[in-house]
Amino acid sequence: MASMVSSSAVNLVDQSSGGDDVYVASVPLRAAKGPAQLLMSTAYNLSLWDLQHFMVIIKPASPPHSQVCAFDFQPIDPENIYVALAALSGRPVPGVVLARNMARIPRTRCWFVGRVDGGAIERSYEFNESWQSGLRIGSHDCRDYANGLLEHLTQKKRFLEQLRG
Repeated sequence: MASMVSSSAVNLVDQSSGGDDVYVASVPLRAAKGPAQLLMSTAYNLSLWDLQHFMVIIKPASPPHSQVCAFDFQPIDPENIYVALAALSGRPVPGVVLARNMARIPRTRCWFVGRVDGGAIERSYEFNESWQSGLRIGSHDCRDYANGLLEHLTQKKRFLEQLRG
């Protein structure tokens, strides 16, 4: 697993003061259209923990970033049935870290993790540079990525396990 660098400059700040808001959200796993996609949507709607995809979302407090940004780790081709079968059988598959802008924070299945002094987006990109791209479900997947990035940003360890409860 890639090394995670903690910075002494990372400070959680009071919710009423300025800073970048950090969230974690779950979405349905992506699958090929048809029965596989229906199965993933049903699993998500039933809140089956192991069949959800997790991402870290940052809402920056001020420019130069004005849009919400999501970071996640997934297979390079998540809709390929052979990739899905390999991943579900525990074999490693090529993964990719994605960063993309979002119009807004999701309204459901999204949890506030904390507020940090500015620079959370830049620190996320730094974290991504050291993240290994081989994905293996259960040992190096979107949950591990989200937990690692949340710890890097907020110093909170294993945050997803706290949600699972």
